[in-house]
Amino acid sequence: MDSPASPFLRIERDAEGTQSVHTVLHLRDPKFLMEFAPDRESPNKVGRGVLKRVCVPNSWAGDYGRYSAFIAEAQEFFARSFGEPVTKAVTRRFGR
Repeated sequence: MDSPASPFLRIERDAEGTQSVHTVLHLRDPKFLMEFAPDRESPNKVGRGVLKRVCVPNSWAGDYGRYSAFIAEAQEFFARSFGEPVTKAVTRRFGR
């Protein structure tokens, strides 16, 4: 899992068939989302994910250099989010 300060959040949902869809949200500005499917061809059956969809603000349309670093970060977060689970105290985001 990523540190509590991570600007990303992964949501998993079942899709048609047997493959799940994972949405990675960037929670800080610029807010955007990406949808991934696990890469079944990778050794761990997840990999960095297969990118299915990217939704970015209209002001970013066509400015690929501006958000390419964010896309790479989101893919790394996706891969790390399948790692070993950590204690709830580490993942608690709101300090309650």
